[in-house]
Amino acid sequence: MVGMFKGSLWIMVAGPYTTNAPMAEQRHQNLMRLNQAAYAVYKKGHIPILGVNMALPMVEAVGEDHFEELMMPMSFALAKKCDAVLRLEGWSFGADAEVDAIIKQGGKVFRNLDEIPEL
Repeated sequence: MVGMFKGSLWIMVAGPYTTNAPMAEQRHQNLMRLNQAAYAVYKKGHIPILGVNMALPMVEAVGEDHFEELMMPMSFALAKKCDAVLRLEGWSFGADAEVDAIIKQGGKVFRNLDEIPEL
């Protein structure tokens, strides 16, 4: 296990979560899509990062009324640690903001899984 991620990138997976998803089931489907992409990133030898996965357990613990307080600040904090971003299809203000943050720090943007190198 030691050295398993040597040379790997920290890749944020960004895509729609709440955008056009007013119902919990739609958000759940978006979350599954994000996590499936994250698993594909992991299988290529990289470390997938999802801001929503960092924030949602806290939102669940303290209540939905803290969603805005936690979601994007946590996502941006994670983005600062990432080398790249995989931007999934679909309009999302939050995902676009994550992409912009990673670009500003010189990170790479991948638009599909095939662009991500396999280690």
